[in-house]
Amino acid sequence: MSSSTLRFPTQQFRRHRRAIGSRWRRLSTGRQALLTLAHLRVGHTYTQLAAGFGVGTTTAYRYVTEAVELLGTLAPSLADAVRTASVKAYLILDGTLLPIDRIAADRPFYSGKHKKHGMNVQVIADPFGRLLWASPALPGAVHDIRAAREHGIVDAPAEANIQCWADKGYRGAGGTVRIPCWGRWQTLSAGQKAVNQSHAKIRALVEQAIATLKSWRLLRKLRCSTTRVTSLVQAVLTLHPTSSE
Repeated sequence: MSSSTLRFPTQQFRRHRRAIGSRWRRLSTGRQALLTLAHLRVGHTYTQLAAGFGVGTTTAYRYVTEAVELLGTLAPSLADAVRTASVKAYLILDGTLLPIDRIAADRPFYSGKHKKHGMNVQVIADPFGRLLWASPALPGAVHDIRAAREHGIVDAPAEANIQCWADKGYRGAGGTVRIPCWGRWQTLSAGQKAVNQSHAKIRALVEQAIATLKSWRLLRKLRCSTTRVTSLVQAVLTLHPTSSE
């Protein structure tokens, strides 16, 4: 773990404690930052964190929750991502499923596409596959195109006149969203096949951004309340630039 990865959250926690007038804590701001990163990056449970940092399980939970909420407020917005992308040729859009620990009865969280329970998160990458933005989480049963519309992802690039490359799951999105030519491979013309092959090469780079998001092990299998998933994704989005330096 690099020093810059630890330095940024430490500074933010220090400012936060000064703002709320907190004078003494069981853990210093640096230790709270390390505790939070151990939870998000490595996926340590609260019991493991409590044992490793010499605090109670409830205290570990309270520290992590406070940190995640604070970092989540610092995450870039969709407007920030589009503004960053304004100097680039285009954006790449795709949806991913963050698996959650749910029972079979929880149908709203079951993704028929992935055949598992989870939360739908929309990911935007730049032409090099670098993560620019991740959306708030919706139940896994929500289709990608509906999620994109609900988050305003279709309208934002269109208003900025930026091309947005996506897969066939976004058919009918409109705006500047570009999808492959529709139809079975056997029925496509030679020109349409060439377009789809080119499209696939461009769009494949978004998988790097999704892999970056899931390199934070906690997001590979969430065992928390679904109401906390968005704040966890936003916290990771905040910390991502420092962790990738």
